[in-house]
Amino acid sequence: MTNISELWSKSRMRLYDGQHSLNRCTLISSPEPNTRVCVLAMASSAKEDKRGFPGKCVAVIGAGVRYVSDQIVEFRQFLRYVRKVMCSMNWRSCCVFEAEGRAGGKLRSISHDGLIWDEGANTMTESEAAVRFLLDNLGLRDKQQFPLSQQKRYIAKNGVPVLLPSNPIALIRSNFLSAGSKLQIFLEPFLWKNSDSLKGPDTEESVGAFFQRHFGKEVVDYLIDPFVAGTSGGDPESLSMRHVFPELWSLEKRFGSIISGAIQSKLSAKKGTTGESSAKKKQNHGSFSFLGGMQSLTNALCNELGKDELKLQSKVLELSCSCSENSPFDNWSVSYELDNKKLSCEKSFDALIVTAPLSDVKQMRITRRGSPFLLDFVPEVSYLPMSVIITTFKKESVKRPLEGFGVLIPSKEQKNGLKTLGTLFSSMMFPDRAPNDVYLYTTFVGGSRNPELAKASRDELKQIVTSDLRQLLGAEGQPAFLK
Repeated sequence: MTNISELWSKSRMRLYDGQHSLNRCTLISSPEPNTRVCVLAMASSAKEDKRGFPGKCVAVIGAGVRYVSDQIVEFRQFLRYVRKVMCSMNWRSCCVFEAEGRAGGKLRSISHDGLIWDEGANTMTESEAAVRFLLDNLGLRDKQQFPLSQQKRYIAKNGVPVLLPSNPIALIRSNFLSAGSKLQIFLEPFLWKNSDSLKGPDTEESVGAFFQRHFGKEVVDYLIDPFVAGTSGGDPESLSMRHVFPELWSLEKRFGSIISGAIQSKLSAKKGTTGESSAKKKQNHGSFSFLGGMQSLTNALCNELGKDELKLQSKVLELSCSCSENSPFDNWSVSYELDNKKLSCEKSFDALIVTAPLSDVKQMRITRRGSPFLLDFVPEVSYLPMSVIITTFKKESVKRPLEGFGVLIPSKEQKNGLKTLGTLFSSMMFPDRAPNDVYLYTTFVGGSRNPELAKASRDELKQIVTSDLRQLLGAEGQPAFLK
């Protein structure tokens, strides 16, 4: 398991230490296993300018958009750091370098023959104030699209989809979990001391071990496992609880019991909630997308940039830091490849934010005052392969259609013949994504569970997806469309 905080602190130490220091250079790695992203923020050492100097320039390497879920909060530390640096400096402009011919990275929406689907993230949430600010300022409120029946979510159990209870009380009343598991959940506030970890405060604990201590193995197998696989492609035993679910990890440290801590935190939050913030919370209707798909977000962002501020098909080759101690300006220069030619950006930059994949960053040549600056302290990171399969079936061919968001597959359900990670009911969520006579499905294959299947042939993937949809939804015959 990668210790994100340790990686962050070590990299800052390595980047600041005398002989090898770079001005304000921070390196962290995303905790999402299937989208490991290197984030390198290098800003001028200049403090807030009070001498009337002109505004400053920032270069952004990589024009992808990461999906940051509510649970993966470690990345917020980086966002706060960047915001702090930017607010302390009078930014004049920015320039975004992207190696591909389009911005958005894995965020891509496709429109074909009346179908609309997303190849990357399908939805996002508005739980952060920064997201609300972004939507308001980009004029995207009118394009927001909320899924129909999004509270209806299914998990496969014993080979069939079972409606997931929408709240803890409904979970206790349902037959989804055994009586023993429900009793352990009910008693968790009283028995937490007996399950308290014997490990040291800095010892890593997996997501699976943490939840098993509090709620038992069945909860891990049929709630945590499919959720982790569906959101990150990972598995509970290989992810760090402290970094994937830092809020829950903190609740245990503060209150011991997760349930008691959640209740007390919610009550405290209500006491401090103003009318205005309460109204804003009511506007948050859960997950959402946009008319035309998630790429509407990156399209709006691109429209905010001028022609000279977004450089597509521009693969960054070299980052050079002059690191002049006498001037806070003109610290960074960027060299990139365009049409098989190496070019140097005419302007220099006071800060860099690098969001490219870690493997791409390692290929860049980074120099400080002409001398190579090695990123040899950066660890090797495994990128989990994932295939996204889009299918449509005529409505009369699906004998047991389900309304709702989608179905997740626990790893234990492989014994019942289910090999996919899960399927989104795309046209059930957003009826305008497909013609009225077909169902559109988005299915995920691979991740840490079956990485070899993500690289399977089209015919094999078709067989796997068709088999799972037949078992789960009664989809008969072959899909009318497959991508």
